[in-house]
Amino acid sequence: VQLQASGGGLVQAGGSLRLSCAASGRTFSSYTMGWFRQAPGKEREFVAANAWPGGRTNYADSVKGRFTFSRDGANTVYLQMNSLRPEDTAVYYCAQSRRWMTTTSQMGGPYDYWGQGTLVTVSS
Repeated sequence: VQLQASGGGLVQAGGSLRLSCAASGRTFSSYTMGWFRQAPGKEREFVAANAWPGGRTNYADSVKGRFTFSRDGANTVYLQMNSLRPEDTAVYYCAQSRRWMTTTSQMGGPYDYWGQGTLVTVSS
């Protein structure tokens, strides 16, 4: 499985960005797609994830109400990020797990495949 993340960039605080992640290669009938981020000097953290097909979407508390996970079919997912804050600055990664996860704890990982990351910078 290859994951290609895109859509990062520089935005002012309060602005919006939409990240995309396209999956290619081997496909699975059920799996979980997740978004993670890693800020400079910090550990990678869970942002949001969704189990396919028909699973729920879970979010980290820090992004609830501001970020929205969506998908276009089985192979492309998005992360709509609104009301961005300087603390949202990070490299954002998409990832796929062959497990069908349901809880936020499960969705923290581990994941089997990772994209290359896309940088989001939010200026104050």
